[in-house]
Amino acid sequence: MDYTTLRDDELMERLASRDLGAFEALYDRYGDLVYSVSIRVVGDVHVAQDVTQDVFLRVWRKPDYFDQGRGKFVTWLLSVARNRSIDERRSHGRRLRHEALPSATEEEDVVPSTDERDDPALMTVLQDERKAVRDAMRVLPPEQRLPIQLAYFGGLTQQEIANQLGHPLGTVKTRIRLGMQKMRGVLEARMAKDV
Repeated sequence: MDYTTLRDDELMERLASRDLGAFEALYDRYGDLVYSVSIRVVGDVHVAQDVTQDVFLRVWRKPDYFDQGRGKFVTWLLSVARNRSIDERRSHGRRLRHEALPSATEEEDVVPSTDERDDPALMTVLQDERKAVRDAMRVLPPEQRLPIQLAYFGGLTQQEIANQLGHPLGTVKTRIRLGMQKMRGVLEARMAKDV
């Protein structure tokens, strides 16, 4: 059987009955895309490879987690990849902070940081801005949100997004433009309300 001709939902149906060929076809189709999303979030090749394996292991073990009625497979898969990458990044950050805590004798030798990321006021503003952007993204329909995520968080070009999603380039450009306009409106309304 030529699995490359099957749609994603057909491959997932076959995967539910443990069809290894269907799994391999999904991995061949989306492995690079999942890795691309992960490397942009975690910033480490080895961690991104681990996350990619974890995501596809989840697809293999729990194919029923994908609900075709709620959207396209690629949208769901990239959401899983992004969430898993964020979890890994947070976990890694906690480990680094824990390992970097100075002991009582070292505290006297600690030099005050000049890194602006250590400024609590600035970090609060940045967190508020990130939350505002995330909230604005939530109002977008999936067909606009996914290309924006791939472009701005995944680092893909519009042509790469069109190729990955199987949409014409013009459609991708239009969806990104419309989504950005909606987000701008949401953010401007929020700023006006906060003033």
